[in-house]
Amino acid sequence: MGLTDYLNSKPGQLSGGQRQRVAMGRAIVREPSVFLMDEPLSNLDAKLRVQTRADISKLHQRLQTTFVYVTHDQTEAMTMATRIAVMRDGILQQLDTPQVLYDKPVNVFVAGFIGSPSMNFFDAKISRSDSTLFVDAGAFAVPIPADKAQRFSSRVGKDIIFGIRPEHVHDPQFAPPGITAARVETRVDVTEPMGNEVFLYLVSGEHTFIARVDPRTRARMGDRLEVSFDMSQIHVFDRDTQVAVR
Repeated sequence: MGLTDYLNSKPGQLSGGQRQRVAMGRAIVREPSVFLMDEPLSNLDAKLRVQTRADISKLHQRLQTTFVYVTHDQTEAMTMATRIAVMRDGILQQLDTPQVLYDKPVNVFVAGFIGSPSMNFFDAKISRSDSTLFVDAGAFAVPIPADKAQRFSSRVGKDIIFGIRPEHVHDPQFAPPGITAARVETRVDVTEPMGNEVFLYLVSGEHTFIARVDPRTRARMGDRLEVSFDMSQIHVFDRDTQVAVR
């Protein structure tokens, strides 16, 4: 628990994070049949949170005991869980494995909760030109791949919410090979270099959204940049119900 140096300390001498680790240790040594953990890492600093997250995962594998773990941190949920129950106002939204929640969210709330940064959403319509369907967001229109067109053909002319994750918006110079790319003209509003990647805050018409791009990008604040949407990774939701269109 990283508390060796504090074994002789009184509870009042411990910080909030240290007290939280003491509480976790007391629960673990009792060897319960089920662990109930309510945001156990919330008071830890960032480095210790990552370390403790890994320690809890290893403990779970070793004990083979059920852990019911409550968190508002989707990174904790994605990295630690075998199954995630996404709740909103006390109502279960979706229960599935982390990867299924990421790939196939059932509604806008789940789609926005899973993933960091969150999924980009655009108010749009489905339109048709000849035999091709488009997502028309006003400032831009992007073609829907033929293998997905059948799914959305009944939505032509209807209002939708178009979703795409930041990691599926690329600087064309460094886009992965083989993606189904659609180009969108944007202006770079803010750049956030993260070392292994760069977050670009982009503007297209009235829309603002985030791209998570290769660190070799030359995009700078104020630049005009044509980005590539990977259309094989798009999500479409009904505007009224906010439920995913399958």
